[in-house]
Amino acid sequence: MPPRDYAAEKEKIKQFIAEFYTSGDKGGKDFKYAQQMVKIAHREQVALTIDIEDVAEVDPDLAEAMVENTRRYIHLFADAVYDMLPDYKQREVETKDALDVYIQHRLLMEQQHRGGAEPRDPRNQFPPELMRRFEIYFKAPGQQKPLAIRQVKAENVGKLVLVRGIVTRCTEVKPMMAVATYTCDRCGAETYQPINSPTFMPLQMCQSQDCVTNKSGGRLYLQTRGSKFVKFQEIKIQEHSDQVPVGNIPRSMTIFARGEITRLAQPGDHVQVTGVSFS
Repeated sequence: MPPRDYAAEKEKIKQFIAEFYTSGDKGGKDFKYAQQMVKIAHREQVALTIDIEDVAEVDPDLAEAMVENTRRYIHLFADAVYDMLPDYKQREVETKDALDVYIQHRLLMEQQHRGGAEPRDPRNQFPPELMRRFEIYFKAPGQQKPLAIRQVKAENVGKLVLVRGIVTRCTEVKPMMAVATYTCDRCGAETYQPINSPTFMPLQMCQSQDCVTNKSGGRLYLQTRGSKFVKFQEIKIQEHSDQVPVGNIPRSMTIFARGEITRLAQPGDHVQVTGVSFS
């Protein structure tokens, strides 16, 4: 398979979000995703669920790539939505939480300090993960059959997987750090560390241009108020009895739920879970 041009794929995604429509009740065009983009731009909606069947109607090749390389395409959709949001913003959004205040204050300080002329140190730029206040989810195609837990193999790693089972345990919903913000005790520069796993290694030494040039050895201190947290929950599911071969023990799987998809299941629920397999 030839390597994909992800810049071109991103443009396809933008075109799909802006132009995809379904037939409305009165015969008009119902722009399914563009209408949701307006709500996301005004912070009235958080989750944007992309139905892969909708993508397949327009571009089957893109839909197949979303299933085969799911994590990469979730990031591409997030980048595309982030780039498009200013076009759908019709009014200023009110500050909603402490992170909004923090980001707004830092942007004003940056504007006053730099004057818009001098670029920032790229290592200390605001990461997109900190600025995004929305979440992207994929909905599996209807023709995709759910797998039993024992059928999820190594070849499914990184792909969109649909499994079914019964919930046996749910943890409490806890905050999980998505972006760690640090401040240097020497130069005062801020460093941002995007985090993509439940555990991470905190940064210790400042790598800003001032500290590296002066060899001052500045140490980084975590700023909880400026860090971004998302809701996190572990859900354990077990195979249904009809999926277990005679004489075998039912297998289980741990699901990591983040953001708006937490608190959707309880022990005893029969569920179908769409997600990315990691192991």
